[in-house]
Amino acid sequence: MKRSAFTMVELVFVIVILGILASIAVPRLAASRDDAKIAKGKADIAAIRSSIVLKRSQNLLAGNATFPDLNATAFSNSSTKLFDGILDYPVENDKSGWKSTSNDGKKYSFAVANTVVNFEYDQTRGIFTCVDITANSNDAQKNLCQQLTQ
Repeated sequence: MKRSAFTMVELVFVIVILGILASIAVPRLAASRDDAKIAKGKADIAAIRSSIVLKRSQNLLAGNATFPDLNATAFSNSSTKLFDGILDYPVENDKSGWKSTSNDGKKYSFAVANTVVNFEYDQTRGIFTCVDITANSNDAQKNLCQQLTQ
């Protein structure tokens, strides 16, 4: 009875090919993850901005001319949900890339691939905007700001 098996050379050859394929695929998957996170952040910003307008319209119909608070609960950096004052489905603090950076609920940050951009909410004018487009921001922050707010 003849037994057939792989030789050591064949096994090494297959392992080398798998290593080459893995070295090509892994960086592409990492870039896709960052792109997905940017797309999610962009969708979050659009939802936040449209919710601010919607809540303002509801307030105007009720006779109140103020813009809404972004958070319905007490402002806290340890809060697990952000933007629960305006969004039906608030975002997770830190897990989603968003983080509250002030106790008054007016400053937030969003992180992607070791780049952190800062956002501010001006409740008197109802504007939620990226503040890292200024001259003192680095190029990565400016680029991410533009990607998120375009």
